[in-house]
Amino acid sequence: MGNAKSSAISKEILEDLKLNTKFTENELYQWYENFQKQCPTGRISPEEFETIYARFFPDSEAKTYAQHVFRSFDTNEDGTLDFKEYIIALHMTSSGKTTRKLEWAFSLFDVDKNGYITKTEVEVICQAIFNLIPKEDLPKLPADENTPEKRANKLWGYFEKPDNDRLAEGEFIKGVTENENAMRLIHYEPITD
Repeated sequence: MGNAKSSAISKEILEDLKLNTKFTENELYQWYENFQKQCPTGRISPEEFETIYARFFPDSEAKTYAQHVFRSFDTNEDGTLDFKEYIIALHMTSSGKTTRKLEWAFSLFDVDKNGYITKTEVEVICQAIFNLIPKEDLPKLPADENTPEKRANKLWGYFEKPDNDRLAEGEFIKGVTENENAMRLIHYEPITD
C-alpha cells in the first residue's frame, strides 16, 4: 500500500474523527476526497460552506443559519473551516442528541461568543431556524411557535429566567435535556406528515 499521497488524510485526524463522530473510516476517506476536490486549499470559506449547506435544505433559505453554524464551528476563528472542523460540523448538525451536540447548540446560540446566551440571541437564532422552514410547512406549526418570536419565547420559557437575564452553558444544557420540547426547538427538523 506504499503509495500514500501527500494529500491523504493524516492518521491523527482520522483517529480523532473516528472517535468523535459516527462516521466510519471509509466514509471519512470519501468525505476527504470530496473535500479535496471542492476545496483544493484545504479550507472552506463561509461562502463555500453556505453552498454546501444549501444542498441539505434545498427548499429553504439556509444562508443565515449556515452563517451561524459556520461561526460556531470556526473554533480557531480564522474565518475558514479546515477538514476536521467541517466534519465535526456535519456530524453535529446531523446526528443524535448527545451532550456534545448540546455543547455545539450552546455555541450556536452564543452569537457574540461571550460564554452566555441572552434572550436576544435566542431570537436571532430562532429567526435563522425559521428561514430553514419551507413556506408550505409554516401553517403546520403549533400556534404557540408559528413565528420566530413565539418560538423564542417558548424556548426561553423552559429556562425559567427573566427576559433580561442570561444563561450559562450548564444551565442551557440542563434546561434542554429536561424538556423534550426544548430539544425540538433548538434546531430545525423537517416536519414529517
